[in-house]
Amino acid sequence: MSEFLCLLIGFVLGGAVGVAASYLTARRVWRSVRRMSARKRGDEHFRELGHLVAGLAHEIRNPLSTMNVNLQLLREDIARGGQPDRTRCLRRLDNLRGESDRLREILDDFMRFAGKWEMQPEKVDLRKVVEELTDFFSAQAEASHVVLRTTLPDDPVPCEVDVGLFKQALLNLMINACQAMDEGGELLVRVSTARGRACVEVTDTGCGMDAETLNKVFDAYYSTRKGGSGLGLPTTRRIVHEHGGGIRVDSEPGKGTRFIIELPLSREWPPAGYAGSHIFFASTT
Repeated sequence: MSEFLCLLIGFVLGGAVGVAASYLTARRVWRSVRRMSARKRGDEHFRELGHLVAGLAHEIRNPLSTMNVNLQLLREDIARGGQPDRTRCLRRLDNLRGESDRLREILDDFMRFAGKWEMQPEKVDLRKVVEELTDFFSAQAEASHVVLRTTLPDDPVPCEVDVGLFKQALLNLMINACQAMDEGGELLVRVSTARGRACVEVTDTGCGMDAETLNKVFDAYYSTRKGGSGLGLPTTRRIVHEHGGGIRVDSEPGKGTRFIIELPLSREWPPAGYAGSHIFFASTT
């Protein structure tokens, strides 16, 4: 038996175990959530968690199905005896690896969204946070043929935020906006204050959303873009809520979309030791 055939058999056995383990893990999680939901039917948290896990199960079904098909085809190739066609087997191995990576990304996204977050808030001038992020994003906007404009007030906008998480929330909105403008357009990021609240608006000139899409836009695993995780906007909403803020969206087909984030203003400003530039950028990948 050739070394290559041994490698195939090992991969098939390992892949089959991985698929079975993924399925059993998902089933255990789902049963656990159902039990908890049954005990606390009036608890919104458990209902939302049940919906989230149901979405996860739906998302992993396709890659698991593809992996099972390729594993079966590999098994048939090996069962025929003799030397299997190397090119065909390698192609199927590549398919398995790709679906395995996709499955891992789905689970990683789920854990990031559903897991416990350790907030590290600090008092900052929100103008500086937005200015840094838009500077960082300008190259991507230009590559998408999008004109990025930023409007900032003259006075500081003091807020207490976890800078890395807030930048992730805002970056999700800006990426979505660019994706809504397939042929280019304008993206406006505006910061203002009103009634003791800071306001950050992200407005695009894209295709807009109809009423049905608008009602589902913050639902976990809902996406109108092929290949989208469906967790970008729900993650943004959770980050904003973790900061004691709120987020809403206005949109109309053919007239673009505007997301509005509101956050509490910090009462103490400037904070002790503030030098006007103590803002860091955290990776959002």
